[in-house]
Amino acid sequence: MNLFSNIRTVVLTCLDDLVSEGALPEGLSFDNVSVEPPRDAAHGDMATNAAMVLAKPAKSNPRVIAEALTAKLITDPRIVSADVAGPGFLNMRLKPDVWQGVVKAVLNEPNFGRSDMGQGQKMMVEYVSANPTGPLHVGHTRGAVFGDALASLMDYAGYDITREYYVNDGGAQVDVLARSVYLRYLEAHGQAVAFEDGTYPGDYLIPVGQALKDKVGDAFVGKGEQYWLEEIRAFATDAMMQLIREDLAQLGIKMDVFFSEKSLYGTGRIEDAIAALDAKGLIYRGTLEPPKGKMPEDWEAREQTLFRSTKHGDDVDRPVQKSDGSWTYFAPDIAYHYDKVLRGFDQIINVFGADHGGYVKRIVAAVSALSDERVPLDVKLTQLVKLYKDGAPFKMSKRAGTFVTLRDVVEQVGADVTRFHMLTRKNDAPLDFDFDKVTEQSKDNPVFYVQYAHARVKSVLRKAGDEGITVDDAALAAADFSKLDHAAEIALIKKIAEWPRIVEIAAKGHEPHKIAFYLYDLASEFHSLWNRGNDDETLRFIQAGDIATSQSKIALASAVSIVISHGLGILGVTPVDEMR
Repeated sequence: MNLFSNIRTVVLTCLDDLVSEGALPEGLSFDNVSVEPPRDAAHGDMATNAAMVLAKPAKSNPRVIAEALTAKLITDPRIVSADVAGPGFLNMRLKPDVWQGVVKAVLNEPNFGRSDMGQGQKMMVEYVSANPTGPLHVGHTRGAVFGDALASLMDYAGYDITREYYVNDGGAQVDVLARSVYLRYLEAHGQAVAFEDGTYPGDYLIPVGQALKDKVGDAFVGKGEQYWLEEIRAFATDAMMQLIREDLAQLGIKMDVFFSEKSLYGTGRIEDAIAALDAKGLIYRGTLEPPKGKMPEDWEAREQTLFRSTKHGDDVDRPVQKSDGSWTYFAPDIAYHYDKVLRGFDQIINVFGADHGGYVKRIVAAVSALSDERVPLDVKLTQLVKLYKDGAPFKMSKRAGTFVTLRDVVEQVGADVTRFHMLTRKNDAPLDFDFDKVTEQSKDNPVFYVQYAHARVKSVLRKAGDEGITVDDAALAAADFSKLDHAAEIALIKKIAEWPRIVEIAAKGHEPHKIAFYLYDLASEFHSLWNRGNDDETLRFIQAGDIATSQSKIALASAVSIVISHGLGILGVTPVDEMR
C-alpha cells in the first residue's frame, strides 16, 4: 500500500475526466503531477501541484484548473475536502479511516514500503574499489557504507542489484606493495630495513612478510627484484584483498563480484574496447591543447591516440594511448566499463571519493559512447570525513602508518553506529564523526534516537504480554483501528504512511541518506506521542482494563517498529530490542 501513490492515481483519473469533458486539452503530460504532504500540516493531509504544472501547457489559469479538479476529487469516498490555496495549489483532507487503514496495511503486508519502480532492471553498484595496498581507511568507510546502503535501497525499490569491487591490481602501486612486503620479508629474516619514500611502512605488512618467509624460506633473500617481483606482487595482493574482505565484513558488507584490473591486460579486452570506440568514429590521432593554469615544466605537445569524449559531454578529448604506444590509465577503465555494458546492465552507479571529481565526465562519456547512450552512469562522490575524540582530531593509526583505519572506527563505536552516522549527511557534504557524540544517549544522536524508538516498542510488547494481552501479528491486525482517533496518533500514522513515498524518492535520487532522515523524523513523532502519554493516560499504549483499545494502540506502535526495522535494514543497521 502506497497511500500517496493511490491518491495521485485518483488525481490523474480526475484529470483524465477533465480532458474527456473538454475542460483540459488533449495531449497533456501528467508526469510532473505530484501528491505530497503539504508544507504546513494545518493546510491539509495531502497537496497536489496539478493545476500549477498544467496551467502553462493547457494555456489556462491554474485556479480555474484547480477548482475544476476540486469538484472531481470530492466525489472520491476517501477525500473529505479539497481546497484551492494561493495561485492554484490544491490541499486535500482524507477521512480518518483512510489513515487508520495504514496501520492495518503495515501489519498485513510483509513488504510494506517496497517498490516495483525498478521493474527488475539490472543495476550495478560499484563501490569501495580501494587500491589493494593496505587496510581500508575512514574515507573508504564512508564510500563503503554509502555504496552498500545505496545498493540495498535500489534492491528495495525493485532493481536487480550487483555489488562490485574493482581491484586496482594492474598499476604501479602493486609493485610498490611488493617491494614493501619484500622489506618486511627481509625483516622477518632478521635484517634491518629502511622504508624509503613511496613505500608502505604500516605494521599491517609485518605478518605478510612473515607469511612469505613461511612459504618460500630464504629463496628471495639477496635476490634482485627480477627474481621475486611478480610472485610477491601476486602474494601481497591476495593478502591485502583478504584483509580488505575482512575489513568489509566488519561493516557487514559482502560483494557479489571482485573484478580484477589485471585481467584486462594481455587479454585483448582493452584493445576490443578501444576498437569499439574506433568503429563509432570516436578514436583519432591528435595533439591536446596545453593544460590551463600553470604550465608543467615537462609538458610538451605530443601526438597521441585520443578518445573524442567531447561528443558525449566531456570538456576535452582524452588520451587513451601514449606516444610510445603504452596505454594511459584511462584505457583500462574504458575496458572495464565496456565489460559492464557487455554484461547487460541497464543502469550503472559508481561510488568514488571526492578526489575523483575531475574523472567523472570522461568515464560518463565513455559509457555513453560504448552503450550508444543506452546505459546511464551515475557517479556519486563521497566527501571527506573528519574524526574527533575528546574534543580533538583523532590521530593516525600506528598499524596503518599514515591514516585511521576502518577497523579503528568500528572498534571504537561498533558497526551499527558507524554505518548509521555515515549516512546522516548527503554523500557530497563533508562529515564530522565525533566518537563522543555518536555514542551519547540523547535526541541529538540520530542512531540512538531511532534505536530507542524501536526498543521502546519492544518493551511495550513485552509488558503487554506480561499483562495477558495478545499481541501476535494476527491479533494486532484484527484490532479496531477506529480507536486511533487522537490528533497525535493520526500524526504518527501520517508519518508511517510516508514510508513508501520516501523509498521511491530516495531511490530516484540515489540518496540513501533520506532513509536515515526519515527514520529520525518517524522516531521523533513516536517519542512525542510516548511523552504525551505521560500527561494524558488515554494516549498510553497499554490501557488498564481495556484490551481492545490497548491492542489498537499497540498495533500502531508495532507498525512503527516494523517500518524502522525495514529502514534500518536498508542502511545495514541491526535494530535493537533493548537499550543498554
